[in-house]
Amino acid sequence: MIQVVQADLSLPAHAKALVQLMDAYALDPMGSGQGLPDYVLANLPSELAKRKSAHVILAFVDAEPAGLVVCLEGFSTFACKPLLNIHDVIVASPYRGRGLSKLLLHKAEEIAFDLGCCKLTLEVLEGNYVAQAAYRAFGFSGYELNPQMGKALFWEKKLTQVTEPAHSLSN
Repeated sequence: MIQVVQADLSLPAHAKALVQLMDAYALDPMGSGQGLPDYVLANLPSELAKRKSAHVILAFVDAEPAGLVVCLEGFSTFACKPLLNIHDVIVASPYRGRGLSKLLLHKAEEIAFDLGCCKLTLEVLEGNYVAQAAYRAFGFSGYELNPQMGKALFWEKKLTQVTEPAHSLSN
């Protein structure tokens, strides 16, 4: 039996499923290939629960954690409406090929509609062809404002405690 639920991270079973599935994803080649740090393992459920903009969706197969989607609300300045970014999509390897990602994405879309969002967004690795096919089948496509300027790229700059803001002025 498959059950897809919006997680309540105050429930120990939901918190444990979140950590278990995120750690399995981190160990996967599509993750970092390394398990999550101890700090993340110990604090992820409570830190996510503090954020009203975070929405966690879990899939269980015969009561076993099988899939996870973590969504974070954002805002589209062009539409002047909220958006929902699908930050993580995880289906544990024993449960792949059963349509769980589609069920999880449907639940994310339902949440987005309830929030009045104008769109769903996500990032996907260039080499993750299986995920790309699943996302295309669900209706996702590359993002571009102007075809002549090309598709949007997802970039990052990691911040550390020693990173200084660039806004300080010297006299």
